[in-house]
Amino acid sequence: MNTLNDPVLLTDLYELTMLQAYFDCGMNETATFELFVRSLPAQRNFLMAAGLDPVLDYLSDLEFNPGVLGLLKRTGRFSDPFLHSLESLRFTGSVHALPEGSVFFANEPVLRITAPLREAQLVESRVMNLIHYSTLAATKAARCTLAARGKSLLDFGLRRAHGSEAAMLSARSSYIAGFDGTATLLAGLRYEIPVFGTMAHSYVQAYDSEREAFAAFMRSQPDNATLLIDTYDTERAARIVVELAGHLAADGLAIRGVRLDSGDLAEHARRVRRILDEGGLAETTILASGNLDEWRLRDLVRSDAPIDSFGVGTRMNTSADAPYLDCAYKLTQYAGRPRRKRSEGKATLPGVKQIFRRYDAAGTIRSDVIALEDEPCSEVPLLQPVMRYGLRVRPTLSLNEVRQHARREMASLPEGLQELDPADPLPVETSATIRELARRLDHERELMRDDRGLE
Repeated sequence: MNTLNDPVLLTDLYELTMLQAYFDCGMNETATFELFVRSLPAQRNFLMAAGLDPVLDYLSDLEFNPGVLGLLKRTGRFSDPFLHSLESLRFTGSVHALPEGSVFFANEPVLRITAPLREAQLVESRVMNLIHYSTLAATKAARCTLAARGKSLLDFGLRRAHGSEAAMLSARSSYIAGFDGTATLLAGLRYEIPVFGTMAHSYVQAYDSEREAFAAFMRSQPDNATLLIDTYDTERAARIVVELAGHLAADGLAIRGVRLDSGDLAEHARRVRRILDEGGLAETTILASGNLDEWRLRDLVRSDAPIDSFGVGTRMNTSADAPYLDCAYKLTQYAGRPRRKRSEGKATLPGVKQIFRRYDAAGTIRSDVIALEDEPCSEVPLLQPVMRYGLRVRPTLSLNEVRQHARREMASLPEGLQELDPADPLPVETSATIRELARRLDHERELMRDDRGLE
């Protein structure tokens, strides 16, 4: 690996300058940090957790090799004793997290890391980076899944994704959230996600006629042919498909599907469906794509457009209407003492916390409680141990298992939260014990200020 591509360097500078200062002061007692989202975007009734497995891979592989240490030395910012101490640094802590595919709400810890201070601090930026984007994409994809009402969804987002990693992670996150596959080949191979593909307009244009283009593709890809029919005249191309199907049938070839990518998709789909059905191609499916999102999916489904599946790309993997989450990774305990940030508008809850969830008899979520981990509570605890002493504590789930969990989670949402329009938020309560702990810490801080004469 090129040293400049080493993941340990994919961090904010201040993580390492803080580590240098901790080292100089001899500070490395056990710390707990929690990652949470302060508030939900206006168009989100819930969030879906994703990105945990990539985080665990990152933590498992964390180390400073000689090449990396040489680069850090050349910056002139770090002392030799500090750099020497990094030679043996590995992640040795524990991680508790929401299982991927879980739904969660504002201020609830998605992930909790407990480790020696230097380890827990160092990983902040990359852990946030992976969880933030994966969760953003999974949530958008989950909304598309709910809007599609059982129609098949495919990830078409590679070419407009914000970089290669975003394309890979969005393919993974969207599959977790209910998409049926991806057009991104590497994601399909790496994550064992079904891969789908059709053809480009350029392919059709390269031939002298659509009939020639379609026939050549069918003979080249007899088991994987979805023909793009809107390069010139959509309905005329549908008739060509019908005529061609008769000739291909003699060779045992069947046209599985056609794709629409422009114009009034609902109206085109109705006309094409009629042409195909009248031509004896009732089994040929219609795939639609073209700047789709959950709102357009909802409209198409509600209009009873005869579309069997949808390709969704740009607006999903950029989360176009809500392109970021106000997430944070904050220290909640150090050296056995709870810690609390009091910044205006960004105050945090102290202590090592757990989320407890209450369900009704039908299995629908009714409310959540954020409480200290050791508080007695009869509800279901959501954060689960996934790493201890730097090692995974359970086998990695397959994406299909994660996907099934996500499906159950979406089904457990109250009906209003499954809709696209903003709904009354789920009640999320902070326990009285945490509120009292925060009040006590604030009081102690005020006394310290008075004693020291600080402003």
